Amino acid sequence: MQFQSDKPIYLQIIDIVMEKILTGEWQIGEKILSVREFAGSVEVNPNTVMRAYDKLQQDEIIFNKRGLGLFVSDNALQTILKEKKENFIQIEAPKFFQTAKLLKITEEELIELYKSN
Repeated sequence: MQFQSDKPIYLQIIDIVMEKILTGEWQIGEKILSVREFAGSVEVNPNTVMRAYDKLQQDEIIFNKRGLGLFVSDNALQTILKEKKENFIQIEAPKFFQTAKLLKITEEELIELYKSN
């Protein structure tokens, strides 16, 4: 798997897990890949995956059932949506709109682009 060089790999793994939950690939209450399985699938050190999984557990997106493995938390979807929306509104949207203004893209063009996607 190709990772971005400007962002720590464990944060990119967190994004991958969140995306799997958002898209429904990993359902609420479902067991997820073990640290070793995930590390093998993305070809990274298991310690990197463990760091990502630890953060996801702290954020209550996944949880550990002792002896059984890691599972998607009941509130994972709401937690992820809240975090991603806040990030989009505070960081990504302002950059997007600044670029749109610089390029003199009209509201109508933006609305049409939004509707077409």
